[in-house]
Amino acid sequence: MVKQFRNSAWVLSLGLIIGLIGLGALLSNAALQIKQYERSVTVKGLAEQELPADIVIWPIQFTLADNNLANLYENAEQSTQKIRAFLLLNGLTENDISVAPPAIQDKSAQSYGNNQSEYRYTATQTVTVYSEQIDKVRELMPRISELGKQGIVIKGDDYQARTEYIFNRLNHIKPEMIEEATQNARAVALKFANDSNSELGKIKRASQGSFSIRSRDKNNPHIKKIRVVSTIEYYLSD
Repeated sequence: MVKQFRNSAWVLSLGLIIGLIGLGALLSNAALQIKQYERSVTVKGLAEQELPADIVIWPIQFTLADNNLANLYENAEQSTQKIRAFLLLNGLTENDISVAPPAIQDKSAQSYGNNQSEYRYTATQTVTVYSEQIDKVRELMPRISELGKQGIVIKGDDYQARTEYIFNRLNHIKPEMIEEATQNARAVALKFANDSNSELGKIKRASQGSFSIRSRDKNNPHIKKIRVVSTIEYYLSD
């Protein structure tokens, strides 16, 4: 009876040992597979396009001075009409032109400094062109001096009078650019995998960078450079 019990215990112990060895082998193999599966490479893919802007915003500012406020307003209106006529005569439409109320400054009401000017009132008037006819507007810009010959003092160094170009077709080109950035990222990842004698696997994670829209250069602000960078992490395997 004792001998039979000992034999059973020995068989049970042997089974436990074999089971533990098998479990250890399975766990070791699983650990190796997990470690191998966790190998990855992170790459970036760039996509760029240069496209013309869609809208131009061209503020035309001029200044006036007078001691009579009524005359100042009247002269401002006359100069505004001259600018409007110049723009319409050269191909722009009424929908392209907007006029803001003049900004009036009363020198005698200032509580600081000494007023050395012979005029009490000054006015700054802005006529704004907001148009899709970018080429036509750019043709008119160098000709703005023609208004100076009509006695209109055009301001050209004011920050508020800076011309702006807007690109608003981003949603139309987003899918194409994201696809291009992804393809470029995959090409880089494939090169890395080949160089390291690995196989490129599925995407582990991906993030799309923000789109940036900038002027191509200071001399061509109407040409926009659109750029996006996608960051993608791929699994690697031997």
